[in-house]
Amino acid sequence: MTDKVVKKQTADESVDVSRRRVIKGAAAGAVAGTGIITGFPYVHASEPITLRYMATGVSQHSQIAAKAKEDLGITIDYMTVTSDEEVKKAVTQPNSFDIMEPELWMVKKIVPSGQMQPMDTKRLTQWDNVTTAWTKGEVAGKKIGAQGTAPITVMYLDGQKSKKFSSSPTRWATLMPTTYNADTLGIRPDLIGRPIEHWHELLNPEFKGKASILNIPSIGIMDAAMVVESMGEYTFPDKGNMTKKEIDLTINILIEAKKAGQFRALWNEFNQSVNLMASGEVVIQSMWSPAVTKVRSMGIPCIYQPLKEGARAWGAGMAFPRTLKGRKLDAAYEFVNWYTSGWAGAFLFRQGYYSGVMDTAKQHMESYEWDYWMLGKAATQDIKGPDGSVMEKAGKIRDGGSFDARMGAVACWNAVMDENRYMVKKWNEFVAA
Repeated sequence: MTDKVVKKQTADESVDVSRRRVIKGAAAGAVAGTGIITGFPYVHASEPITLRYMATGVSQHSQIAAKAKEDLGITIDYMTVTSDEEVKKAVTQPNSFDIMEPELWMVKKIVPSGQMQPMDTKRLTQWDNVTTAWTKGEVAGKKIGAQGTAPITVMYLDGQKSKKFSSSPTRWATLMPTTYNADTLGIRPDLIGRPIEHWHELLNPEFKGKASILNIPSIGIMDAAMVVESMGEYTFPDKGNMTKKEIDLTINILIEAKKAGQFRALWNEFNQSVNLMASGEVVIQSMWSPAVTKVRSMGIPCIYQPLKEGARAWGAGMAFPRTLKGRKLDAAYEFVNWYTSGWAGAFLFRQGYYSGVMDTAKQHMESYEWDYWMLGKAATQDIKGPDGSVMEKAGKIRDGGSFDARMGAVACWNAVMDENRYMVKKWNEFVAA
């Protein structure tokens, strides 16, 4: 990216050719008085372009790719990888993709390599509308938990060519926020038969042989830390950056529970968690919100359970490799701006996630949908998923309630510890125990 491309010419000129083209074509689709862009020109009809989009699959959907093709003329080629693969490819093979969607903890590992290209916030049309949960670490004006890799700690770089994070906002961002959520335990209320209010219930002998924990070390260890604190065994200064002694303490508690037969299984893939819960083999486990919804859509009782100690949060955003330039770089900015203009955000809301830009997503949702997903109100109509299937019947209230209640209860964020190698070694000992 050269100064000639991004330099602001005058107050009336756009920062680059690509952005001028988008704004001109979208003007007729802007919502009056809001500045929200709802339409995009078919800019690549005569000059086809394909963007290779690498991510773990959380927000890779054929419907989104089809809509981007329709609106932009850009073909999206999904590359679905595991979390570890995404980090490895980003660091060692930046030429193998055009857009990536790393989670926050991945950013902390990729940026020091110099292979992630800083994003120019002046080219991101919705940057000023990014949720305060990311930009300020606040929900409804109140600070939320910042243990682990909180968004604000990895969102900005010192400069265009910097490999160092900035503690204060700059023009250069690491990524554009796309999706995030707060995770907790999933339960089968019909098989448990009593209220569940604390993380330590995961290791309650009452559920011996019917519990499960997430077998992704950097995430599972934090669920375990929530359990340890809930048990009253120890209070971590930072659950996302444990010392070796703290790791030992946590893993030893897990090993003891595993040897006692507490866990029916350890899962590391979405469908595994769904099948374990739907079959009734497991009645309480680490669980992701869309997985709970999937079980319920099968007609089986399942609850995404709010807990008094709070939730573990995660977030992801779109980012560019250092090698991206020219027409593909312009197209990538167009795609990111389209993605945050509302349609895709509404799609992700209906899947059970939150959008990095709320206001534009709201413009693409029915008022009853917004009230249900965002405000925690009872559904006045059946709530449907992105594919049109009924996810919740009218009258239901979303588990955990409103956005303010859910994200306001965040205790920590997924992270990579300084002692990550030691932690993974100890986690593997737990798995093998």
